Amino acid sequence: MTVTLGERTEETVAICFRRAGTPAIRRTLPRKDQTLEEALADFRRTREPGAKSFGRTVYAGGQYVGDVWCYGMDPGGDPQAMVSYCVFEQALWGRGVASRALGLFLPEIRERFGLERIGAFTFMENTGSVRVLEKNGFRLTESFTEDGVESGYFEKYQIDDREES
Repeated sequence: MTVTLGERTEETVAICFRRAGTPAIRRTLPRKDQTLEEALADFRRTREPGAKSFGRTVYAGGQYVGDVWCYGMDPGGDPQAMVSYCVFEQALWGRGVASRALGLFLPEIRERFGLERIGAFTFMENTGSVRVLEKNGFRLTESFTEDGVESGYFEKYQIDDREES
């Protein structure tokens, strides 16, 4: 299945917000925004000069199925950004879509923003997300429990031109 990245728009942000609100996704992907208005306001901030976040849409077989994004961008920081992703089309879970999307996204943010050191958090029981990160060269550097849920912090240093996923 061909996976490609596309531009985010207010329309895709609204679709992702609604589709990612299912109980199955909410258990695996904490989200900061609680309303569509908050999600749209966050998206609009990504369009401003000096924005600290950037995202792309994920297409599988020509269908919009999720998003991948980085946030907290700081070229002088360590890490220089955090990355996250969501494939809201549950029929595609476990089929490599998120891994390929992240593999496309990482070289793009390196080229566009000069980012090399990237971090990511995931719940450790979300084995699919752990695999996505590991397939893209992230390594677990810290485990911790918060609100009774075991989480992991992963890091990737030195983004390659072509990611393996």
